[in-house]
Amino acid sequence: MHEQSPPNAPLVTTWDHVHLRTPDPETTARWYEDMLGAEVVHSPGRIDLILGGQKVFILKSPDGDFTAPRHPHLGLDHFGLQVKDIDRVAAALKAKGVEFTTEPFTIRPGQRICFLRGPDNVSIELLERDSKYL
Repeated sequence: MHEQSPPNAPLVTTWDHVHLRTPDPETTARWYEDMLGAEVVHSPGRIDLILGGQKVFILKSPDGDFTAPRHPHLGLDHFGLQVKDIDRVAAALKAKGVEFTTEPFTIRPGQRICFLRGPDNVSIELLERDSKYL
C-alpha cells in the first residue's frame, strides 16, 4: 500500500529529463554527442541523450515553419553545463565550429560563463565555478 505524506509536507522533486523538439533528431543528437560528449540512446520513436548525467529526450517536431524566440523572451531561456577550464573547453568547441553568442567572461568572483548556440537555436551556457564560491 502507498503511504501518503502529511498534507503540509514539503514537495520533494528530482529532475527526470529535458525535452527538445527538432526537425532532424538524428543530426541534433549527433551534434550533442560530437560537441558536448553526450551519450546517444536510441529509443522507440525518439532519440535520448545522457548529457552531464541528465536525460534529454529529442523528438521530431511536426511539419511546419518554426522559428526560435528572440532573446529575451518568456519561458525557458537556456540550460547550463558546468565545465572545468572553461577557456580550454571554449577553444576546443570553437575549433569544432561551434558558434558562441557570448565569449567566456567572469560574471562574479569564482565564476566564469559563456554561451553557445546549439541546434535549433538552443542557448547553452557553459560555466566554471571555483569550489570556494559554491
